[in-house]
Amino acid sequence: MRAVIHAYGRALLSQMHGRMLLLSVVPFLLSLALWAVLLWMGLQPLMDRVQMLFQANDGFRISSGVLTTFGLGLFKPVIVPLIAMLLLLPLMILTALIFIGIGAMPAIVRHVGARHYPLLEKKFGGSWRGSLGTTYRCFLIFIVVWFVTLPLYLLPPLALLVQVFLWGWLTYRVVAYDALANYASENERDQIMCNYRWPLLAIGIVSGAAGSIPGILWLGGSVISVVFFPFLAAASIWLYVLIFIFTGLWFEYYCLAVLASLRAATNGAPPTLT
Repeated sequence: MRAVIHAYGRALLSQMHGRMLLLSVVPFLLSLALWAVLLWMGLQPLMDRVQMLFQANDGFRISSGVLTTFGLGLFKPVIVPLIAMLLLLPLMILTALIFIGIGAMPAIVRHVGARHYPLLEKKFGGSWRGSLGTTYRCFLIFIVVWFVTLPLYLLPPLALLVQVFLWGWLTYRVVAYDALANYASENERDQIMCNYRWPLLAIGIVSGAAGSIPGILWLGGSVISVVFFPFLAAASIWLYVLIFIFTGLWFEYYCLAVLASLRAATNGAPPTLT
């Protein structure tokens, strides 16, 4: 795990680099513009739809009884907007992932590669189509598990734990692909994803813990007042972008170190994780 910690330190320093801070602007503005339009057009219809489903299926009585049983009666007045917001949250995660993958990861790869691994050969074993395909497949699994585990929000500590592991798995599968796409061949990428899956998953889980912060902000904001929802949504988007950029840096430093070590070992040199 020394290499994981070393990569973390490098990512933290790079996160403070002016180029990396500016890098968060474009994905944030793109996500903010998209979600401003979507929320303006679709939030109220979505809440109306949830309200109709609750009324048609005696949902208010059932949810009121469940919330009262667990001592969460203050959630009753905001149960409809809360569910609507939780339904939108995975889509916000997806848009943040896509915009980071398109607008930030190429710059992160260039930044880390040029500064620290200028002699590492690029074999281009991945592509933007492969990145989108990986994101799409992993997100489908993510969203199914997300919806299945929504009732766990009645037990916030358990919900937080599930969210962290979901984030960990999603970031491990998606960001690691992008981190290796330019430098590793397809065989090298598969070998690293298999042989180093536990360190990669550990990076993903730690990032997942940070990634749960916007979800907590979202949940807390829905309880405080739906009036502040647009501001909380903007703050969540900004946090997602910053977290994804740091996560991308962390994965990039670790994956290129592992790749350099793997090639050194293949060529007969002593393997090192720089």
